[in-house]
Amino acid sequence: MKVILLQDIKSVGKKDEIINANDGYARNYLFPKKLAIEATKENTLKLEAKKKSMQNKKNIEIEEAKKIAEQIKTLTLDITVKAGENGKIFGGVTSKEIAEGLEKQHKIKV
Repeated sequence: MKVILLQDIKSVGKKDEIINANDGYARNYLFPKKLAIEATKENTLKLEAKKKSMQNKKNIEIEEAKKIAEQIKTLTLDITVKAGENGKIFGGVTSKEIAEGLEKQHKIKV
């Protein structure tokens, strides 16, 4: 019996994956515990639509990230840190400090 997994199941499969399961395993374990649904035409079409939607959303996020990356390439960011007498800084500059600096100085949220 073909089923669509609703959650990751160790040694069986990952979420939104279509697998072949034994009838008894599917009816007595997967379906009652809401771990899977039967892979009917309707459910398969819903799964495909969900995957397309997720892919479109991912593509949009990638495009936005590329636009921000292009903006950041031309910017200079000033971050003030404590340094010793020989010019070495105490600790380092963290990614959080960089993100806060970008937001304050250039209104770019990352």
